[in-house]
Amino acid sequence: MVTVVPRRQWGAVSPRCRNTLKGPAQRAVIHHTALSYCESPCECVAELTRIQTMHMQDRDFDDIGYNFLVGGDGTVYEGRGWGIVGAHAKENNHDSVGIALLGNFNIDSPSPAALSSVRQLLLHGISQGYLDTRYILLGHSDLRDTECPGKRLYASLHQCKPTDF
Repeated sequence: MVTVVPRRQWGAVSPRCRNTLKGPAQRAVIHHTALSYCESPCECVAELTRIQTMHMQDRDFDDIGYNFLVGGDGTVYEGRGWGIVGAHAKENNHDSVGIALLGNFNIDSPSPAALSSVRQLLLHGISQGYLDTRYILLGHSDLRDTECPGKRLYASLHQCKPTDF
């Protein structure tokens, strides 16, 4: 079981609007934030706040774009959460969950703790019915021409896929 830091605990502002998925997510899309890597709750909360502000003010999103974000220490933070349409992969949000690792993984390598937490989060999503058991795990670059989730994270995606469900 994975522990998720709820929005209120990291100081998220309220979303302007929330749309729910019409069923379990069919795809899990892995991203990197391409910003600062963080390993401590204090550093990660500062990054989350920065990202939510950037998404809502600069990009005019209704909320932070990702459903979940994962720090280098493996801590999982609630973005939009389960069952909510994200704004993480243009034209691909209606049936997916977006999970971003905090950092730039063209430069940094994802930590074993972060990869393990993504795997546990996916297992939790399956066990709770938020993620279809036959879901497809993708890197953002599988859906569009982008460097996201970074070459080092993309090379590690297989470590995120749970095999025991």
